[in-house]
Amino acid sequence: MRIAVWNTAFLGDSVLTLPLIRMLKAAWPQAELDFYVRGGLSSLYEEQPEISRVYACDKRGREKGLAAVFRQGREIARRGYDVWVDAHLSLRSSYMALASRAPVRVGYCEAALSRFVFTRRVSRRFRELQEIERLLLLCDALDVPRAVREDESLRWPELVLPARAHEEAQALLSPLPAGRTIGLHPGSVWPTKRWTPEGFAFILRRALDEGVNAVLLAGPGEEDTAAKVRTLAGVREDEPRFLDLSGRTSLLSLAAVLGRLDDYVTNDSGPMHLAWAQHTPVTALFGPTVRALGFAPRGELSSVMEADVPCRPCGLHGHRTCPKGHFDCMKNIDPEAVWQDVLRKLSARGEE
Repeated sequence: MRIAVWNTAFLGDSVLTLPLIRMLKAAWPQAELDFYVRGGLSSLYEEQPEISRVYACDKRGREKGLAAVFRQGREIARRGYDVWVDAHLSLRSSYMALASRAPVRVGYCEAALSRFVFTRRVSRRFRELQEIERLLLLCDALDVPRAVREDESLRWPELVLPARAHEEAQALLSPLPAGRTIGLHPGSVWPTKRWTPEGFAFILRRALDEGVNAVLLAGPGEEDTAAKVRTLAGVREDEPRFLDLSGRTSLLSLAAVLGRLDDYVTNDSGPMHLAWAQHTPVTALFGPTVRALGFAPRGELSSVMEADVPCRPCGLHGHRTCPKGHFDCMKNIDPEAVWQDVLRKLSARGEE
């Protein structure tokens, strides 16, 4: 039996798809299961034990344009899938499901052309469920045994990284002395999802003043934001407990670094999901988005810090600029309250 799971959305969406994949593999242990993800993400899942092969869909590069879409569809058809599971909603995704020629094609009623593409459909129930539970509805359409569907342990992503990722993370963090370590990540793809540099600088300064190691993280294009945080915090060049990894991590090494932290202070972003999926405590800063949308971090040591602003949420992903022009959803998050949450996480880790 050959199963394909397609979710070429953002980084966090692919992480949240892992419980679905784990549940499908538990239901059919002998099946070959392939995972289709957005370009640049495939390395994250190459050692995931439930997955046979990972295919990257480079929608912005090699697979851009109609000719590339048709070519990829032909390649997928040749792989001979028995079951195609579409966890996405786009027109391209629906086309790939149809092109797969799989006898069983499962997707959401809300997906593009779903009535003509899927042999089995489920409603996404967006306003009722969290994203992992929305994805697991696809298991219901495939008649996954009840015992598997009710296994709570399968609802956690349990991300498994390659050994080279852990080795690189250990090398990157080696300059820090022994002790509690937090990570701060002030960036996000969406500008309105970014807490203020002043807020991150406050946390960075408090951590260093209290003898806590602090790692500053930033992806491509976020280096200027990280540099501003560092400047506002007044970090000395010879500060032994500070490590600036801005622009120095690959996606793989970033994931492994996040797995070694005692708390991760982050905006609502893809790396946030990489952290809690590895059971790292998370202090998440939510502005234009809210927990009810279904993408909040999970676990007893995951917290969402937010301000009570009546215009929230203003969208599923945030915006380039605040629609109201005031950005109060982020400006009103209290830095002292965030720091107290960090201290709570560090205290809990110390008791383990």
